[in-house]
Amino acid sequence: MQWDVVWNNFDYFLWGAFPNGPLGGLAVSIILAVLGIFGAFWIGLAAGLMRLSRNWIIKAISVVYIEVIRGIPLLMLIFWFYFLAPVVLGYPLPEFHCALVAFIVFTGAYIGEIVKAGVVALPSGQMEAARGTGLSHYQAMRYIILPQALRNMIPSFVNQFVSLTKDTSLAYIIGVNELTRTATQVNNRTLSAPTEIFITIAVLYFIVCYVLTHFSRKMEMHLAKYQARDR
Repeated sequence: MQWDVVWNNFDYFLWGAFPNGPLGGLAVSIILAVLGIFGAFWIGLAAGLMRLSRNWIIKAISVVYIEVIRGIPLLMLIFWFYFLAPVVLGYPLPEFHCALVAFIVFTGAYIGEIVKAGVVALPSGQMEAARGTGLSHYQAMRYIILPQALRNMIPSFVNQFVSLTKDTSLAYIIGVNELTRTATQVNNRTLSAPTEIFITIAVLYFIVCYVLTHFSRKMEMHLAKYQARDR
């Protein structure tokens, strides 16, 4: 076993050639995941609320977006943005941006379903009671329904973040210098310790995802206690 190869390149696994070169490795994977889940939240929130709309056109747009995107492999979506961007825009987008847009669009569809399920799970009387106080449908949704629903959705959002963190490894295929690609670069350069290298990045992925999963479980326990107290 040649763990010295891993140790000598461990900083490269974590942040690439930074500060003497471009940022890479685990740092880029985490940045992709954080920016991806942030952008996807707003798209998913809009898509989920649109799916609950009484206007059939608005609802149809949301349904088409969610069902089509959820039925497409993420890898294919990454290829679409990477190869179609130069055709549509007239110039190529950086690999990082192509991957980020693909992650946002893909994860947004799943968050849309989470939002829809979170709102539907609330007692139907909540909206009726809010409307009875004189609030409009928009005001009732904003001030009464969404705050309760979003609180219950937090564990699902964290789980989606965990999934997205693992999915960032697919950005490797278009040349984004995230963790999997940095490991491949080290392996191609050394040609002596592939097992040790890929065990190391598997452990790094596991540590990040375990921390997030543990946080999600804590949130679920906290919310369960909060809801029990409210009753």
